Amino acid sequence: MLNLTTFRRQAWLWLSAAAAVVPSAQADVILHAFNWNYTEITAKANEIAAAGYKKVLVAPPLKSSGNEWWARYQPQDLRLIDHPRGNKQQLQTLITTLSGLGVEVYADVVLNHMANESWKRSDLNYPGTEQLNNYSANWTYVNNQKLFGDLSQNFLSGSDFHAPGCISNWLDVGHVQYYRLCGGGGDTGLPDLDNNSWVVSQQQQYLQALKNMGVKGFRVDAVKHMTNTHINQVFTSGIKSGVHVFGEVITSGGAGNQEYELFLKPYLDGTGQGAYDFPLFASIRSALSYGGSMNSLVDPGAYGQALAWNKAVTFAITHDIPTNDGFRYQILNSTDEALAHAYILGRDGGMPMIYSDHGETAALDGYRWQDFYKRADIKNMIRFHNATQGNGMQVMGYNDCFLLFKRGKKGVVGINKCDQPVDFWVDSYAYEFNWYKNYVDVLAGNSFNVSSQWFKLTLPGRSARMWLEQ
Repeated sequence: MLNLTTFRRQAWLWLSAAAAVVPSAQADVILHAFNWNYTEITAKANEIAAAGYKKVLVAPPLKSSGNEWWARYQPQDLRLIDHPRGNKQQLQTLITTLSGLGVEVYADVVLNHMANESWKRSDLNYPGTEQLNNYSANWTYVNNQKLFGDLSQNFLSGSDFHAPGCISNWLDVGHVQYYRLCGGGGDTGLPDLDNNSWVVSQQQQYLQALKNMGVKGFRVDAVKHMTNTHINQVFTSGIKSGVHVFGEVITSGGAGNQEYELFLKPYLDGTGQGAYDFPLFASIRSALSYGGSMNSLVDPGAYGQALAWNKAVTFAITHDIPTNDGFRYQILNSTDEALAHAYILGRDGGMPMIYSDHGETAALDGYRWQDFYKRADIKNMIRFHNATQGNGMQVMGYNDCFLLFKRGKKGVVGINKCDQPVDFWVDSYAYEFNWYKNYVDVLAGNSFNVSSQWFKLTLPGRSARMWLEQ
């Protein structure tokens, strides 16, 4: 327990921390509707909007085949939208429906490579003879799914790709950006696109067509494997205007981490785009781990362990973590994941993303993230997040076990990772509150009311509290 005497001895430390107020930012919550059918998202549009989401990230809108989730990331053609999760008309209906509810649509885009179809053909003409014949046989339908171009011809050939070869050194920038992503057993990998003028023009037309449909954001898959030159050629000022662009650059830490220094920092500095905040995620994992300290979450950005507030997409889980053997070690246990969500949805800075799937890893994880988007605690955390937008963040107290901070006068967040409860005495003269107002915890329902200089907040063990002014 932290009693009043202990608090007074340590007050100088916490008050000095409170002097640093993180600048506020508008950061609406993204729902990653991972591998959802477009029609399902449309059917649930009202529910999604009512839950407080302001953006929805959808499966890659392109031509792909196969029911496996990873098949969505193996493009056969960028010139039309047609795959098992939906087609162009269904995506347009989705965009129109969500836009009418004030929710924007983000598209997952794949620009680094094309589908690995070496098992059935040796050439690099895309989409290839088989698909062109399918187009011809179903011309009316296919033409209705067209985004741009002449679907009677291939749009890529062998000269549009880097020379074949698999990445073998993941800390060699040249290998990572010019060689192929390959599996084992002699797999020849995903053909890696060159940034010649033809490829760039096709990718620009693709993105512009999606913008014309009403897409307001692009998540760039595998952007770690693209050069900044290629990225900047494709994402012109016109394409970037009015849209949010962020990339996936997986690292295991922030400043000082080799992956960060080789890949994420150069990407951020060289493109001006945003990214998944893997440095912050590493800080969260470290803080919540056995022997870790919540001190590291007071202001991780000050030490290069979180991205700038306006560049970061924050998260507690992404689709790559459970679906790839090499990243599964990053899965938090369910309690720690709930604490992590309270942190990213309670803090100021970054755009939080909530992952919700259909049990793609059920054999390993059960259906842990199925319908996660509408879990009661997540919806209540989003309600807190939306209500405190525009209010700065001020740390009131912390130690190895807990972190307590306020969001202007509007709300207070407390996270206790340890088993034992924490009592914390707050000096209402040092930290401004609205007196005689009820602050109600959106997670457990308890409340406090400020009516004197000192009041006590209790954080039960292994739990979070998010008190919101009523």
